Amino acid sequence: MTADAKAKLAELLETLGFQSTIEEGEFEGNAMLNIVTEDSGRLIGRKGQTLAALQFVLNRLLYKEDDHAQRITLDVGGYRTSARDELVKKAVAAADKVRRWGDVIELEPMNAFDRRIVHRALKDDPDIETHSIEVEASDLKVIQLRPRASAS
Repeated sequence: MTADAKAKLAELLETLGFQSTIEEGEFEGNAMLNIVTEDSGRLIGRKGQTLAALQFVLNRLLYKEDDHAQRITLDVGGYRTSARDELVKKAVAAADKVRRWGDVIELEPMNAFDRRIVHRALKDDPDIETHSIEVEASDLKVIQLRPRASAS
């Protein structure tokens, strides 16, 4: 990770009026910057929307300067980590229901970041297939879990 990303994020947060410190780490194989601030709720936003927007802006700024810039994941106070763990737990529970009952289950609509977490969590499950399905009039998609067709 470049020091440039950390400096640019610090500048962006200062411009937005947030006092914070930034810690470097890793999330899902990507470089991560964790923001530590007293005002974490405002930075996370409803369902992480503000955090996602800030991450998008930071990555666009970095890409504008260097089109080979490493993609940066942002977190605030461990929000993404705990949200990921909760999402994986929900996906595994749904997969268990599909395995037990043989029914197709749809998870709630989610953004691409969250869908990728669910698909990765279940990709090695020999009994479950996952498919993303568009939700009308939305940029969100649902993930459908179904029993994997047996290769006979």
